[in-house]
Amino acid sequence: MKKFGFLVLLFVFGLVFPGYSHAATDTKIILDGKEIVQPSDTKAEIINSKVMVPIRVVSENLGYSVEWKQQTQTVTISKDNTAMQMIVGQKTATVNGSNVNLDAPPLVKNGTTLVPLRFIGEEMGLKVGWNNTTKTVTLVTQNSGSGNGTTTPPNSGNEGGGSDQEGLVLVNGISFSDNRFIIATSGSTKPNVFTMTGPDRIVIDLPNTAFADSFSEGQALDSNQNGQLVVSGYPDVSKIRYSLYSNSPSTLRFVIDLSSSKGYSVQNDSGLIMINLDNQSGTPAPPVGDNGKKVVVIDAGHGDQDPGAIGVTGKREKDFNLAMALKVEALLKKESKIDVVLTRSDDTFLALKERVKIAQDIKADIFISIHANSGPAAANGVETFYTRSNSKALATVMHKYLLQSSGLKDRGVKTASLHVTRETTMPAVLLEGGFLSNKSDEAALFTESFQNSVAKGIVAGIKEYLGIK
Repeated sequence: MKKFGFLVLLFVFGLVFPGYSHAATDTKIILDGKEIVQPSDTKAEIINSKVMVPIRVVSENLGYSVEWKQQTQTVTISKDNTAMQMIVGQKTATVNGSNVNLDAPPLVKNGTTLVPLRFIGEEMGLKVGWNNTTKTVTLVTQNSGSGNGTTTPPNSGNEGGGSDQEGLVLVNGISFSDNRFIIATSGSTKPNVFTMTGPDRIVIDLPNTAFADSFSEGQALDSNQNGQLVVSGYPDVSKIRYSLYSNSPSTLRFVIDLSSSKGYSVQNDSGLIMINLDNQSGTPAPPVGDNGKKVVVIDAGHGDQDPGAIGVTGKREKDFNLAMALKVEALLKKESKIDVVLTRSDDTFLALKERVKIAQDIKADIFISIHANSGPAAANGVETFYTRSNSKALATVMHKYLLQSSGLKDRGVKTASLHVTRETTMPAVLLEGGFLSNKSDEAALFTESFQNSVAKGIVAGIKEYLGIK
């Protein structure tokens, strides 16, 4: 698994393709409004769709000390009570002794160590921005008053970014699951929702809004700011179209294409709009958490252009994660005292911060992220991660059932600074179902019997933790 301590953001830029590296001279680094002087022979650049930055340049400008050991190819960065260690060519770093997976390994170029910008932002507490037009990285320290008008860089995993559309509410992401269309926004807006016929559809107009620069992380936008989300597994909905409907005032339109006329209800909380479609009985789907139900968010890691780990036979982590999430959802729907929401229900990409935002905005009781692991070929087994102390009890219960239901080796309950378990406020855990890099684990993970067993185990753990009989 590529742990995102936050956010994994894979941008699909017009000129950024896997294997393509922008010339180093094109990329600048701006720290709190001032350009950082980079080595003339090694500057920040995009390699395989990831922004890589010279670690010494960034860390020394932030007051971190850097130690390089040539023999072991190890770089150690430290300041106050924080110590980070990375090894060239390895995708696992350590932060204060805890392992943190990197989406790209550090590399040495012209004598300078380059590391993924996402790691810099997460572990140094920076807001990170990326301007693809000018190839400029923007770094803002938390105590700085500087702002930036850029979007988040490829795989940056950070909150930074912003928009050129001053004064507008930004739409950051969308998803569809359990007959609910979810729109995540940067603030409050009043949707105008109505139906149309010939063919049947539900239209949602959002006045004074614009697509956030980061929207294209999860959904494609053409040059005219049009796109669509293909929906599968829901016979009533074929697809959801979206566009910049009007420039004055700036209005975004979302259209849910239906197979036949269907009722709906609207739930509008600050930062989250839900269109709840009627259930099979023809009555509107109730708001999330209705009648005192416990709200559980199931997060299938990765998706779309971000496959996650690749197994020894080429199987993709994102497919395992989604299959598990859908099986868990199906079982939880049978529980009358639980309301389940998926962060993604198909092969789409959702930024880590949007996964967190969904859970936060619907005031979820617990958050569970499903992943598969990757490492040395000999590594195997299951493990459960949590970050905050209020998640320890959930992690302990969930790991007990994950271990029993999987039948794999016990690698224990561990703490790690992962974005989805760190930035949520409700109890949150990340489950590692096994190692795709291990031939035996990978073979088991993609069997129906394993997935069904683990799904039942996850549900049993959820019910025990929530005290539901």
